[in-house]
Amino acid sequence: MTVWDDLVGQEPVVDLLSRVVAEPGAMTHAWLFTGPPGSGRSNAALAFAAALQCELGGCGACSSCVSAAAGSHPDIAVVSTDGLSIGVDIARDVVRRSALHSALGRWQVLVVEDADRLTDQAANALLKAIEEPAPRTVWMLCAPAVEDVIVTIRSRCRAVLLRTPSTSAISRLLVERDGVEPALAAATAAASQGHIGRARGLARDPAARDRRREILALPAGVGHLGDALVAAQRIDAEATARATTHCDVADARELDDLKAAWGVEDRGRRPAGYAGALSALTKEQERRRKRMARDAIDGVLLDLLAYCRDVITLQLEAVSGPDQLINADVAELAADSARLWTPESTMAAIDAIVECRAALEANAAPLLALERLMARFVR
Repeated sequence: MTVWDDLVGQEPVVDLLSRVVAEPGAMTHAWLFTGPPGSGRSNAALAFAAALQCELGGCGACSSCVSAAAGSHPDIAVVSTDGLSIGVDIARDVVRRSALHSALGRWQVLVVEDADRLTDQAANALLKAIEEPAPRTVWMLCAPAVEDVIVTIRSRCRAVLLRTPSTSAISRLLVERDGVEPALAAATAAASQGHIGRARGLARDPAARDRRREILALPAGVGHLGDALVAAQRIDAEATARATTHCDVADARELDDLKAAWGVEDRGRRPAGYAGALSALTKEQERRRKRMARDAIDGVLLDLLAYCRDVITLQLEAVSGPDQLINADVAELAADSARLWTPESTMAAIDAIVECRAALEANAAPLLALERLMARFVR
């Protein structure tokens, strides 16, 4: 097992990075990893970082590889965020880190997982360090697309484009790495639409699979406007609950860290400036909560979009069997919808889902956008 094994369906990328590790003369000081969600941008950057620290080029078993995988390697710094943006303070900290000599004498590696979330000030703070890095310092930035990173930074990086992994590659990973039963692995790999993390989550969590099937059944259950409103409320409430479950833990940890940094006790006096810091933290946490809820809703919309794709495919008789559907595990439900709907109404539903995603991207009220969408399914 090597550090490259988790890069599913990314053989060209593995070949490129392996050659660079083996030939130090081909090394570039700044890299930009891009690709669709679930393609493994961060995994590729971290595997590359580990391989650079390994004397064998990424064996996966030595102390450098093991510590890199555990996130404890002294010469690999990872910048990530649950918030909406990466601010200038974080950027300045990582720039200071980049100027240090490597502790183990190989490479100082800085991985920015969400480079598309850098604020303008943060990006400007990184620019000089990326443009003129310290010796044996390597920057690795990750973003969905090259265009998501400001031009002054992306023009100084070597681009690495990851592709969407194939269903068969993801299914094989689930069987071989996670011990998932082959039929379940194939179904969840197809349902994930190329997102490795989501496929693994569906394969491991029966409740998540049940939740997804219930969501896909919602359009068929919308008989009148009242049903549409109830369906929209359910999607919104479940997304909010999922965001709350995740954020409550993170919020509590961040509040404890803030109190410790300011020396605040529960019943003690508050130092000057603490109230402002607390207010800024609270606002950032609220933005994160909203973003996570919207991301959860968007995941539902992508599921519904894939379901409607299956329906129109059946209506046009473009597949020879249910195993060719994205949602093969609910093939009977899709077949029922194909009989009840017309191709025109199915295409109208697809357009409505796309419009709903665009509305949410433009900061529309989630519940109102969902109500408008689900009303389009009224028979």
